[in-house]
Amino acid sequence: MFISGRFLQITALAAALATSLAGCATRAPQAAPAAAAAPEIAPAAARGTPGAVRIGPTEPPAEPSATLDPSGKLRPEVRAFGEQLARDRSLPLNQVLTTLESSRYNATVSRLIAPSPPGKKVWRSWNTYRARFIEPKRIGWGVDFWQANAPLLDRAAQQYGVPASIIAAIIGVETLYGRNMGNFRVLDALATLAFDYPDPAKPERAEMFRGQLADFITLSYQGKLEIDAVGSFAGAIGMPQFMPGSIARYAVDGDGDGHIHLESSVEDAVMSVGNFLVQHGWQRGLPVFAPVTLPADPAPLVAGGLQPTLDWPALQRAGARLAPGAAPASWQTHPLGVIDLAEEMRGTAVYRTATPNFFALTHYNRSYFYATAVADLAAELQSRMNRQSAAGTAAPGTTKRN
Repeated sequence: MFISGRFLQITALAAALATSLAGCATRAPQAAPAAAAAPEIAPAAARGTPGAVRIGPTEPPAEPSATLDPSGKLRPEVRAFGEQLARDRSLPLNQVLTTLESSRYNATVSRLIAPSPPGKKVWRSWNTYRARFIEPKRIGWGVDFWQANAPLLDRAAQQYGVPASIIAAIIGVETLYGRNMGNFRVLDALATLAFDYPDPAKPERAEMFRGQLADFITLSYQGKLEIDAVGSFAGAIGMPQFMPGSIARYAVDGDGDGHIHLESSVEDAVMSVGNFLVQHGWQRGLPVFAPVTLPADPAPLVAGGLQPTLDWPALQRAGARLAPGAAPASWQTHPLGVIDLAEEMRGTAVYRTATPNFFALTHYNRSYFYATAVADLAAELQSRMNRQSAAGTAAPGTTKRN
């Protein structure tokens, strides 16, 4: 869940997860989730493969180092990071430093996160992006996932007010319902991006990854994550692709076994997604989009941020009207925002009127494309489930993933 400006090109896809939970104050370019897209980009570098190289004096001098200098000692800034982490979180210093020393630089991670070459234009296309996620296989697997976990999804919907369709869609967009959770060693990915971020012009990104690395080391010391845990190339973990900071703050023990295993427990994953969205402003009973017919040129109404800045009276003054057949509803009393879904090569865009629940989705991934793809996949899943229920073919199954 973690992501910015990636489409059909490796560099664009890679930046996305880094902005997903980075705490940016402004809207990021439209993105796709890293783990779900990985097979379409390049082979993932697992621990021990040529893409994950050991840091230290045995490496060629030209190879950048995640944590060690050429003499095999921790780089000064890395040691200072470790000392502050141990001090701030009351962790044993030796264990923190040993963990940092064991990290490996991963050149594939750096390549995937690196910005596009200068002068290379990446055209954003909503239609192309949407087609990658609203497609028959993902919809079919989503129906299977929903049917197999219907009681669990209903429980999450009752507890958090987040519809089963939205939770299923997020897990489907992120990891194909757990089929592709990434196989990068998380410690290596985070150390690489924390201390050798490939874009020196964005030091705030390196700082963000240092925070995620600090959370990962803390969780591993607490026994909540394995030090050799694997995930996406940006360090996201499990079926819902939570970054370590989100695991620490928003993940929940959905199956009541005393542990949180987002990679192996559907209960933990489903309930954690529901909790995350509620903590970021999801409101029970609101749609993601309001049924509104916008004026002929809605572009001036687009603020471009991650918070709604309009209301229904303001939209009406600008020429917006209820869509044909739509009845007045509670969304009219909530803040609203007009969003644009661009076809940059054509110079066109699709516009929709978003409620606070849309903007809650952008906290999962700070991208209008991402949040809209989740909403559209959720609508497809709901429609398919409704048809199957009407035909008497939907049957809930187990709630435990083997």
